[in-house]
Amino acid sequence: MTLSPDEVAGVVDLFGALTHAELATALEELGYRRDEPIPDSDVRAAVDAYALVAYEPVDAAGERLAVGPAAFPTLPEGAEDLPHILDVDARAPNRAALATAAERQFRADVARAVDAGDAERIRRLLDVSYDLEAWGDVNLAALRDRLDEALATD
Repeated sequence: MTLSPDEVAGVVDLFGALTHAELATALEELGYRRDEPIPDSDVRAAVDAYALVAYEPVDAAGERLAVGPAAFPTLPEGAEDLPHILDVDARAPNRAALATAAERQFRADVARAVDAGDAERIRRLLDVSYDLEAWGDVNLAALRDRLDEALATD
């Protein structure tokens, strides 16, 4: 069984933010409840789709995942009891740290997509750029120009 990026974001949204290990435990529990394992690749797909953002919290050690700018968090069937099952307190991610991490990821993704000439990924990143600007305090106009130029030469 696989989860959509929005469903993975829905699990994270129950807690505000989770470490990779906590999310793995939550998805393992959810898979057990649904009698089907959930592949680790679903988390990577959610990060790639900007439904989740990996960031370093200023008040704790270790990377966490939080709901990202392109997410429409959807609670997957069977996930409603996860807060009662896992021993994880609700967290409020630092918005500035999230925006900085998302912008860093976006810059790296733009460079990879342009270098690879991946028109589909470039178009997706153009869409994400608007979501990211509305969600965080970032200006991506120069990167959007770079993406537009890459499409024009394609």
